[in-house]
Amino acid sequence: MFEAAELGRKVSSAEYKSRVPALREELLGVQDRLRDARQPSVIILFGGVDGAGKSESVNLLNEWMDPRWLLTRAYGQPSDEERERPEYWRFWRDLPPKGRIGFFLSAWYSRPLVDRVHRRLSRAEFGARLDEIVDFERGLTDDGALILKFWMHLDKQSQKDRLKKLQKDALTRWRVTQEQWDNWKLYGRFIDAAEEMITRTSLANAPWTIVEGADEHYRTLTVATSIRDAIHKRLGEGTGNSGAAPPSIAQAKGRKAPALPKTRRSKILSQPTILSKLDMSQRVDQTKYRTKLEQLQGQLNTLHRKAQRRGVSIILVFEGWDAAGKGGAIRRLTAAIDARACQVIPIAAPTEEERAQHYLWRFWRHLARRGRVTIFDRSWYGRVLVERVEGFASPQEWTRAYAEINQFETQLVAHGVVLVKYWIHISKGEQLKRFRAREHAVYKRWKLTDEDWRNRKQWDTYEQAVNDMIERTSTRQAPWTLIEANDKYFARLKVLTTVCNRLESHLRSY
Repeated sequence: MFEAAELGRKVSSAEYKSRVPALREELLGVQDRLRDARQPSVIILFGGVDGAGKSESVNLLNEWMDPRWLLTRAYGQPSDEERERPEYWRFWRDLPPKGRIGFFLSAWYSRPLVDRVHRRLSRAEFGARLDEIVDFERGLTDDGALILKFWMHLDKQSQKDRLKKLQKDALTRWRVTQEQWDNWKLYGRFIDAAEEMITRTSLANAPWTIVEGADEHYRTLTVATSIRDAIHKRLGEGTGNSGAAPPSIAQAKGRKAPALPKTRRSKILSQPTILSKLDMSQRVDQTKYRTKLEQLQGQLNTLHRKAQRRGVSIILVFEGWDAAGKGGAIRRLTAAIDARACQVIPIAAPTEEERAQHYLWRFWRHLARRGRVTIFDRSWYGRVLVERVEGFASPQEWTRAYAEINQFETQLVAHGVVLVKYWIHISKGEQLKRFRAREHAVYKRWKLTDEDWRNRKQWDTYEQAVNDMIERTSTRQAPWTLIEANDKYFARLKVLTTVCNRLESHLRSY
């Protein structure tokens, strides 16, 4: 694979000097066009052998282009803050918004590659890590991102010569470490692992470009022209995407939903769903409720303090019908937990910053450190619920979201997070009763909007979307808990019982 990058290609100083002014102007031009279009985001990764020119290339691109609209990130060993979250948290946090370019050094490929070289990963484990990367990059490119990946290559002798040259110069001596010399001794292993990595992850949506790094002029022109051409092509062809993330549940308020075809509507009405099979008659009398509530809140408090000591995080996700009682259930949970270790995240309209990112970005950034409780009042499932029903996400977008969400939750659980997902369900008749009660209660009237009434007319469509959501995302590691909530007392106790049982089970096996 790397033989073609060991041919000794060179560009003369005269040719280099003649080409650079026009190339710099063209790079600035595509950068301006990219920013004006606010799409796509451009993610440029640099990998390769030590001394092959990764840092030099990034520094030069920052000099040639407008640095105000560039983002550069280099990763070393994760900090304590980063170790307390899933591995990809720090990469999601640093993704460039739409219309901007991000340069990434030693990013998501670095750790799996080094671990494979040092035999800390088996070949099967290495393959699984590469599959995670493929899924991650596919999610970004499906959302419109342009990903370019450069492997900067040197043969073994050229790498040795480069490291010695850097070591002799007082200005660059600090860049050569004993670890790099140790890696040089394992050159063969690095090349074998890199070949497997590139073979498995160089796909049409995110290809690798192997760059011969021995000649600085050749290397620079190859990287810069590749970036210029790829952005120019993307801007010229367009992505079919407006560049803005689909609206959230809150944004859907007041907007008219497209009518479903009659054939689809009749199919939805005629088919039973998971929700239609729930026993909505379950109830608890007030006396029993008060006694049991106090008992469960005490149990949750004890379990959470134990989880805090062990560094176990808890994420609770609440979805459900309007007026189903999500807020009441959440308040009974937070009453049992130290407020300093708990945060409720109400999902409303995304900010401009959030609109410029992949829809999962804002949920990644809310992930807390170990030992904390994070409660999402509405969540990432808006993509397959309101955005699907209201037509704010295309069929392609919400269809692929099931897999993206499952991958996201897999990473949470693999990191040791206790993830509990609730669908709070009420019957259509019970919802009407609660709506009427809100109309007549001054302190609750603000909760009822015209949009709530309109959504009732699409009850069957939403119910089918919920059925599909549960069917596609209720996995063994992250199952849905369906709460029969016609009786609020019963619902609140079931919510508390579920989280206590899940947390207790996790702590027993921890």
